[in-house]
Amino acid sequence: MEATSTAMAQPAIKASSHSLLWWVGTGAGVLLGGVLLFAVWAKALDPAAFAEQIHAEGLDFALPARVVALIALALEAGLGFALLLGLRRSWVLVSTFLLVVFFLSLTGRAWWLAAHGVHAAASCGCFGNLVQRTPAEAFQQDLLLLVPPLLLAFLGRERRTPLFPPVRTAVAAVGALAAVAFAWKAPELPLDDLATRLRPGVRVGEMCAGGGTDRICLGSLVPELRQGRHLVVIANLDDPELTKSVDALNAYAGNAGNPTLWVLATVTHEQQQAFFWQWGPVFQIRETPAELLRPLYRRLPRAFTVKDGRVTRTFTGMPPLTDNPNDSLERSSI
Repeated sequence: MEATSTAMAQPAIKASSHSLLWWVGTGAGVLLGGVLLFAVWAKALDPAAFAEQIHAEGLDFALPARVVALIALALEAGLGFALLLGLRRSWVLVSTFLLVVFFLSLTGRAWWLAAHGVHAAASCGCFGNLVQRTPAEAFQQDLLLLVPPLLLAFLGRERRTPLFPPVRTAVAAVGALAAVAFAWKAPELPLDDLATRLRPGVRVGEMCAGGGTDRICLGSLVPELRQGRHLVVIANLDDPELTKSVDALNAYAGNAGNPTLWVLATVTHEQQQAFFWQWGPVFQIRETPAELLRPLYRRLPRAFTVKDGRVTRTFTGMPPLTDNPNDSLERSSI
């Protein structure tokens, strides 16, 4: 009986003993998997913005940008879950290596273009629009976050069979499908404050795009927002939801007791003039660059209230302009 107990204990001790390199490699793989899954989360919250980035990079030459976005999210999520589960088979690490090289080639290209004045400096990288970074910051941070743990993940690997461990492979596949399902449904979920850089508590001076001399902030474009109460609507001037609300917006802006009304739009001076002559707005329209506005919404229109330079409330769609609008607008959602 004693010999049997000793024999049973030996495999358990052997199975639980791993080299230092194994622990380093496994820990690095888990860290890398976490980074990839955070990147999936950031992009899945706003799949339309991710699809726009794919189109801007010219990566939708074979399939529609939205389809490419969902495939990319599935691949990235599957690899992230596999690494998080300690699955460091060659097919996982080689695929992750190719994915990291692809990410760095895109951010490196964007950095080179921005440095040579070919492309405007803007936020980019594997974290989508959610994280505000210049092309240089995106490349440098992605390099630091992805490459060291990727290289360390190759250490101490055990060459064991099967090549596709059934349980962990199945979990990774389910995780990939779940990421796609979430991205598919995310636009319908009330996640605007989480998915964008516009949320209660943010100061208008912190809503910026670009870097260095190209940096532009909402507080500079509309300096009036720094003091007093304001209602801001982000919209396309040809959006029917905006045009059918012009009368209500005019009535709201004409009431001296209401917060000052602003409409922010990416338009030319000619388009603004055409809108003025067709609809006769009495509220102010401020031309705003797309790179500054795009990270602030998932769908247009979107609105928010500001008090002394700080966002106090956000609205999906047009804000309430009737039934005591002051009361409804002043209730802070912080």
